[in-house]
Amino acid sequence: MNLHELRPAEGSTTARKRVGRGSGSGIGKTSGYGHKGQKARSGSKKNGFEGGQMPLPRRLPKRGFHNNFMKVYSVINIEDLESFDNDTIITAELLKDMGIISKIEKDGLKVLGRGELTKRLTVKAAKVSKTAQEAIAAVGGTVEVI
Repeated sequence: MNLHELRPAEGSTTARKRVGRGSGSGIGKTSGYGHKGQKARSGSKKNGFEGGQMPLPRRLPKRGFHNNFMKVYSVINIEDLESFDNDTIITAELLKDMGIISKIEKDGLKVLGRGELTKRLTVKAAKVSKTAQEAIAAVGGTVEVI
């Protein structure tokens, strides 16, 4: 096979449809818009108007509540920090690189106190629970709220 013999895969490309180019083309005259009516006019807007009937979004009931001020954290427990060596500085970026958290949420990292911790670590997080802070301090680690 040479460069000049390359072709797209069969059926992967189709010719552009040229409308309004004579009645012999099959899509001349009205160019696929039919005869008259709202959908044949230029500037026609067909976005949810149902001809006087109550539109579907207004017929359906509203459900639930969304709190715009809610904080969203990536959450870990101190038992997840047991795999690190002593004197490691724990940050959200490190945890993401290690695969312990899948993504860093918009408000950062929150450390909770479930599990046991035996390693002396420095934890840098946006929020730390009281039990987690006590557990980290009990083994000689430090907590920095950033």
